[in-house]
Amino acid sequence: MPADALPDLTVYDAVLFDLDGVITPTAEVHMHAWRTMFEELFGAWGLEPAYTNRDYFDHLDGKKRYDGVASLLHSRDVEVPWGDPGDPPETDTVCGIGNRKNEVFSRVLRTEGIQPYPGSVALLDVLAAAGTPVAIVSSSKNADEVLQVAGIRDRFPVVMDGVIAERDHLASKPAPDVFVEAAKLLHVDPARSAAVEDAISGVKSAATGGFGLVVGVDRGVGAEDLRAAGAHIVVADLEELVR
Repeated sequence: MPADALPDLTVYDAVLFDLDGVITPTAEVHMHAWRTMFEELFGAWGLEPAYTNRDYFDHLDGKKRYDGVASLLHSRDVEVPWGDPGDPPETDTVCGIGNRKNEVFSRVLRTEGIQPYPGSVALLDVLAAAGTPVAIVSSSKNADEVLQVAGIRDRFPVVMDGVIAERDHLASKPAPDVFVEAAKLLHVDPARSAAVEDAISGVKSAATGGFGLVVGVDRGVGAEDLRAAGAHIVVADLEELVR
């Protein structure tokens, strides 16, 4: 799509962003952590077929951690007890397995750090200059830590993350609950606001929530899949929306 045909996001009442893969490249860290954990688990349990990147996009990307674990295990016809969020990482429950992955993720984040995408920062600068409110809508329980490490926590007055979603019993993406609730916290109407997502489940969440513009960011899932999920436009990087 030509640059002059892309929308001006400053005309919307607010812009709500997913975090991983949209603002920061933490999706790559998540992918690495999931792969490491599930390859070890599949090997120990003798599960087939082997874990692939497609499993990440189909079952894990954009979802709350425990929902993703349950979805992926179900795809291999495996059911384990749900357990409790306080389960130790070595426990073979949905929560224990999710906590196992989180240990890997946190270790990588602490040792390697994270920097936001330059194009995303450029768009945030434009929105800030225009006075357009912004928020983070992430399924991750690590969202606040990621924003702190990236040095951009103060840019977002509202951070709707996995911790709040669990506390308030909000359904995971692709349900619209987290996007709609974040819009309420910003005191804006979704129909007059924009949502930016890189995951199929997140695009479906924003589209179902009735957002006036749903922007898909193609970091690997595929532009056609994002459009099929409900994205009005798809870009490769948010720099394309800077004007």
